[in-house]
Amino acid sequence: MRIRALSLLYMLSFASPIAAQTSEPLALDYRSAQERLLQRSDAIEASAASLRSKEAQEGATRTLGRPDVDIEAQLLEYQKTLYLPLGSLAPVAESFGIRDPLKFSQERTSTRPIVTATLPIYTGGQISGTQAGARAQVAQAKADRDIAIDNVLIQLVQAYYGQQLAERALGIRRDVLAGLDRHVADAVKLEQARFISRAQRLQAEVARDDAAREYEKAIADLATANAALAGMLRAPAGVHPISPLGVNSRPLEPLVTFKAAALDMHPQLARLKALEGQAEAGVTIQQSKLRPTIYGFGQYNFDRRNSLLTDPDWSVGIGLKYKLMSGAGRQQQVEAARETAAQADAGLREARTQIEIGVTKAWSEVEAARRRFLLLDSTQASATENLRLQTLSYREQQATSLDVIDAQLGLGRARIQRAQAANDYVQALAQLLSMSGQISRIPDYLARADKVIP
Repeated sequence: MRIRALSLLYMLSFASPIAAQTSEPLALDYRSAQERLLQRSDAIEASAASLRSKEAQEGATRTLGRPDVDIEAQLLEYQKTLYLPLGSLAPVAESFGIRDPLKFSQERTSTRPIVTATLPIYTGGQISGTQAGARAQVAQAKADRDIAIDNVLIQLVQAYYGQQLAERALGIRRDVLAGLDRHVADAVKLEQARFISRAQRLQAEVARDDAAREYEKAIADLATANAALAGMLRAPAGVHPISPLGVNSRPLEPLVTFKAAALDMHPQLARLKALEGQAEAGVTIQQSKLRPTIYGFGQYNFDRRNSLLTDPDWSVGIGLKYKLMSGAGRQQQVEAARETAAQADAGLREARTQIEIGVTKAWSEVEAARRRFLLLDSTQASATENLRLQTLSYREQQATSLDVIDAQLGLGRARIQRAQAANDYVQALAQLLSMSGQISRIPDYLARADKVIP
């Protein structure tokens, strides 16, 4: 009765208004779960949108070498005064009452429709530096997207196989509780027959109650794991993982293989290389401020009749611009940009070292978990046999109730340790593949498992 009541509590823990109105939990193997996550993750979509933004900005810099063409239209209300010296005619003009110089004044309204074109010829490296910086920003956005994908896939492995572990733990706790229920029933019968003392029967009941509490905790743990996985995969009715929790009994590829892959494919290194590229582009841009700029220009006036006397009908030419003095220290800005580039380079070197250390640690953890899992095979077999013998001995009055309890709990402990070792293996494998830039290959690695937890 106790197990049936707790099982009902387990089923009710998953009930919700949403689940009641939807279909059964979504059955997914790990590969399908990964595909679903990559399609529905908001974190990945945010990083993809950032990448598209940087690509658009980079595309805008590709035409910086083309001319700028502006059209300008002005409506002017102006007055113009001209003075004309009479020279040798001044005495004659004076006899007619005309003063020297002649003064002409004109007040009128005019329009000025003008087209101006400017073409950069030499910018000292500003255009090339801007374009290089934009390309580096695209590379950084790609790396950020890959990092986001890595992060959500690591979370998926934790949630997917965490739920598998929680389900296995619940099954083991259920079996332990059922075994102790049977032991309590035997103890009650033996006490009634005066073969054991009341203290031994109480020992059995205390152990059974402890197992019931562990079973209730396992129900709550599984409900939490199910909510985490269902939320991640946007599955309101829940998810039923069907890829088993298991271990590949064969060793991994050599450590040097994963180190080489990490130095070649880790997205964090790609991101730091992009930052280094941006810093180098910054040096080029700051150096361009120390150099002159040369540009070609042309202008055409569409309203020559109403133009000012000083306005040409059209003009073309070449201009040169050089800043002699500036309030900002330009040499210091160049030095600052160089130090930023040096900082990026040093960060890249440090990251390579840390990634190699991380790969070594993850590889060792995978191998340790694999060996621990294999060793627990014999431990579980021994614990199973010990429980069988202790139960028989107890019924023959050759063992105490405490011996049976210890054997029952020992078997449960060995089974949980074996399941935990399998989960440790999977999680360490995910970390290793992430550190080596190969997290997308984890379904292939998981499919190689030849020892699974039933």
